[in-house]
Amino acid sequence: MDIFKVVQTIESIQHPAIATSLTNLGILQDVDIEENKVKATFVWPFANIPIKEQIISSVREPLKRLGLELEYNERVMNDEEREKFLALEKKYWRGGQAACGM
Repeated sequence: MDIFKVVQTIESIQHPAIATSLTNLGILQDVDIEENKVKATFVWPFANIPIKEQIISSVREPLKRLGLELEYNERVMNDEEREKFLALEKKYWRGGQAACGM
């Protein structure tokens, strides 16, 4: 397994509505690669995210193509993490109505 390729793949996965990576947004954290498994934590800005499954799948599928399985935990962002996320959302928003009500 090429660790560099795995890391590169993970860091290139973008949010579907925000033009930056999930890692940059703080949504994908604590990524650990062990043999054929990638363990990570999805950190959501709010408790009920309508595109949560779409985002998880956007990570799972590229890893699956590399022969890796995704194992994950989930939690909600703390106030500091959410502030950073909302600032990045505003900066990189692709169009339409943003969740932060811009």
